[in-house]
Amino acid sequence: MRPDLIHFIRLSLIEGIGPVNAKKLIAHRGGAEEVFKSSRKQLLSIDGIGPSYVDKILSADTARAADALLETESKAGNNIFCYLDKAYPRRLNNCEDAPLLIFTQGEVDLNQAYVLSIVGTRHATEYGTRATEDFIKAISPLRPLIVSGLAHGIDVAAHKAAMRFDCPTVGVLAHGLDMVYPAIHRKVADRMCEQGGLISEFPIGIKPDKERFPMRNRIVAGMSDATVVVESDVSGGSLITARMANDYARDVFAIPGRVTDRFSRGTNDLIRRDAAHLLDDPDEFMKMMGWELNKKEEVVQTSMFIELGPKEKSLVAALSKDPRSVDVIAVETAMPMSEVNAMLLGLEFKGMVRALPGKRYALA
Repeated sequence: MRPDLIHFIRLSLIEGIGPVNAKKLIAHRGGAEEVFKSSRKQLLSIDGIGPSYVDKILSADTARAADALLETESKAGNNIFCYLDKAYPRRLNNCEDAPLLIFTQGEVDLNQAYVLSIVGTRHATEYGTRATEDFIKAISPLRPLIVSGLAHGIDVAAHKAAMRFDCPTVGVLAHGLDMVYPAIHRKVADRMCEQGGLISEFPIGIKPDKERFPMRNRIVAGMSDATVVVESDVSGGSLITARMANDYARDVFAIPGRVTDRFSRGTNDLIRRDAAHLLDDPDEFMKMMGWELNKKEEVVQTSMFIELGPKEKSLVAALSKDPRSVDVIAVETAMPMSEVNAMLLGLEFKGMVRALPGKRYALA
């Protein structure tokens, strides 16, 4: 932990200043600590910093609040990185509005050679989920860091596929790290922290209010080399992420969908407007990105012989004929719903089953 971190935290807590002005203050005064040692006259001489900001900067209340925040995050085992730290995502640091601080769980390297965001609708179809899985499987020999927002639909499908095919994955949250939203993804988030992590610019206690999701999306777009949109209607968060990625001069790709599908209208429109490259061939994607696979590197194959326990076997048997909903599986196997959900998630990671829209499952 850097010795002056508390001063970066103090700056982040000053309402209304924002990351752009905070960085301006730090650059002008020669460091975060020096900002709080500055006189009123020195602070007022900085362009964009008015009397109301100066009053807040000179207030002792921020020091107490910063101490409390640092203690809370430390007790929770979270990491805090400022934009000057080596662990801070260097790609994100190229964006003017990048957050002053990020809070993280897990130990994933956020500056890996290949970083890719995959986003899409919360109402993913079977086509979109399968396209996400197939694409990640195809590029998995490169072991890219897969970034998404841990939301329903394409986001969580991307995280699950990344873990299944041995790629690190990071979920960017629109709230503090003391919760997971939606709560149903808690087990996925816990598993991600073993093979990646969670990131937020918001400290513990901040709830997932509506206006925070676009803020989250800029981090998804900014910390990656490229953004892939799998399914989207003509409006939605994934299109906001795509626009932000374009604004950051990042590559944007879209997987085309059927013209009759509502949740392909947005992706098809991105391609039509040249706001995204057509993505229908993973090899062509890697070529366009300049991501080359070392031919000497052997791809790790998932074992064909996976040992299953008696209850897992009964779940697989229940799915041997047709896709089933969770409640039907629970009835057929005479197991509690909570146990069925946990075991299905485990079987997903083993590559035995796959989730379908409508909380249904099928054999992979």
